[in-house]
Amino acid sequence: MGIFKKIFGRKKQELLEPIDISVLEVDMHSHLIPGIDDGAQTMEQTLELLQEFSNLGYRKVITTPHTMSDYYKNNPQIILAGLADVKKALKEKEIKIELEAASEYNLDADFEGLIDRKELLTFGANYLLFELPFFQEPPMLDSIIWKLQTSDYKPVLAHVERYPFWFKDWERILDVKARGVLFQLNINSLTGHYGAEVRLVAEKLIDHNLVDFVATDCHNINHIGVTKQALKYPYLHKVIKEGKLLNNQL
Repeated sequence: MGIFKKIFGRKKQELLEPIDISVLEVDMHSHLIPGIDDGAQTMEQTLELLQEFSNLGYRKVITTPHTMSDYYKNNPQIILAGLADVKKALKEKEIKIELEAASEYNLDADFEGLIDRKELLTFGANYLLFELPFFQEPPMLDSIIWKLQTSDYKPVLAHVERYPFWFKDWERILDVKARGVLFQLNINSLTGHYGAEVRLVAEKLIDHNLVDFVATDCHNINHIGVTKQALKYPYLHKVIKEGKLLNNQL
């Protein structure tokens, strides 16, 4: 009951004037290539979302379609072909934003083979975005982290605040961080969009200076709306104003 009392017993946050999110410059987690995962499904949706990113002041979007053995069997060829199509459409519509692509890799049974074959899309300084299954921590997590690092990848764990098996296991989060994993936090987590426990963990990560990247994880226009709401939330102001995020180095 203790954690729920902390969550639901807290005073409502006083919202601030919207922060200028353009200081981040780059969003590095989204799902905007049409029709290849659970994000944008049409080119029209993709262009609408990229226009919204431009309106928010982003200089660049690095979009990261899912690669999952069971659901979204993407590979670099599929993703880069989709990227080329979107870039062509951006030019035709004269939408002024840079676009790159990597992937959000699920730590599933096929992931180790992708590392061995170097069939991975990275961004920036060889950063590799990966996510965990939501139902339990994979038993090979530590060995995969080591394998990524010894293969010259810099692992970035997507939306670390959203894994239920870590809600009450802060020491494990600290252990993963100590292994050299960079942490990406979803901006929308700070609004309670994914639930109160996720929001609590997100705030604690910020309080302990553990966040390296923040991103929208945008799949659709509704996510853009929530991101705009998040601009008023004190913890987004806090993590941006601390000046330790790596987004603008990409």
